[in-house]
Amino acid sequence: MANWFQDKIVWITGSSSGIGEATAYRFAQESAKLILTALEEDILLKVKDKCLSLGAPAVEILPFDLSKTEELEDLATKAWDSFGRIDVFYNNAGISQRATTIETQMSVIRKVMDIDFYAPVVLTKAVLPKMIAQGGGQLVVTTSIAGLFGFPLRCAYSSAKHALYGFFETVQAEYYQQNIRVTIVCPGRVRTNISFYALEKDGSRHGKLDAGQAGGVTPEQAANKIVKAVYRKKREVLVGRKELLMAYIKRFFPGLAARIARSIKSM
Repeated sequence: MANWFQDKIVWITGSSSGIGEATAYRFAQESAKLILTALEEDILLKVKDKCLSLGAPAVEILPFDLSKTEELEDLATKAWDSFGRIDVFYNNAGISQRATTIETQMSVIRKVMDIDFYAPVVLTKAVLPKMIAQGGGQLVVTTSIAGLFGFPLRCAYSSAKHALYGFFETVQAEYYQQNIRVTIVCPGRVRTNISFYALEKDGSRHGKLDAGQAGGVTPEQAANKIVKAVYRKKREVLVGRKELLMAYIKRFFPGLAARIARSIKSM
């Protein structure tokens, strides 16, 4: 191992499964000290044990429900106090949806926005001044290819992911001179359980693995690419397979991208 993150403190939200869990293991292999946040304490304890076995010098867990937005500033304080600093803050936690715009209840839209957008905003605003005071740091955020263009059955999810781009690009522009770096992680299809927990129109669980997602890259493949991009302080990293072509089609041929989006089978 290269020990890329030796003596660095890395906080990862959504670290009990999928991309968050896999990146926690990769950071552990690179000798980072870790702070892990997710909803399930019992699963976090297992992730912690594996991180320690892989080489992390120390691991703290902070189980939390990120939809409790009024308590997020306290969570950020606890995270910072775990080691007295944070060098890399990875806002990875998120929830998706599977319903048309008309059918999706407003309570579902608000929940998706709370977890996918407002939680990263509140946590970042709490951590950012302390990062600047310590001389700098790196903010990492998981968006989605659905944050680059509208995607069927994802009105709330796509909106939140678009908003993350706007927020974190603004943070980068405002605080670059204070040694704040931002890495935006843009996954396409990754073989995680996000579709199992995705919300239907009434807030119930989708409860199955979507066919397209089942053919995606593994979380481990995604984590390798993400951790390398964080180490290199890349502005953006796209993670996936052929579906990532849509990012370039959208950029250079927006009319064609709109026609393709209309024909996408999203489940």
